[in-house]
Amino acid sequence: MTMGTVLALLGASLAVILAGMGSAFGVAVAGQAASGVVSEDPNQFAKVLILQLLPGTQGIYGLLVGFIALSKIGILGGSPAELSLQTGLMVLAACLPIAVVGLVSGRNQGKTAVSAIGIVAKKPDQFGKAMLFPAMVETYAILALLVSILAVNGIPV
Repeated sequence: MTMGTVLALLGASLAVILAGMGSAFGVAVAGQAASGVVSEDPNQFAKVLILQLLPGTQGIYGLLVGFIALSKIGILGGSPAELSLQTGLMVLAACLPIAVVGLVSGRNQGKTAVSAIGIVAKKPDQFGKAMLFPAMVETYAILALLVSILAVNGIPV
């Protein structure tokens, strides 16, 4: 296996690991807040569950880019390509947008979801408005996902 292939594999791994870490943190903090609300008012379960799940998407986006990169370099097919150092660095760089933005946005979307859960706790009828706040953070994860997918797919292997 060449150093280029190792670097490409590192890029795919970072996309999955960092975006997954952001989602794990975000879902955890939102889940703590959601648990408190449900303990006081079990009827709010569905609303707070939706808000808790929102930060989980970054991990899915990282996983998607990881799969695309692994497929691109032949790891999933069972015969890894012998990539040059430059090509490996390009795949690594292409995976970084979702890796870094997924980490940061997952954490921050979780914090924003906690605040939105607080709104639902006090004013359940404001769920639609409350959901907009963490959804705005999602926008940047989607942009990073698009850049990573387009970049990985644009690299000739």
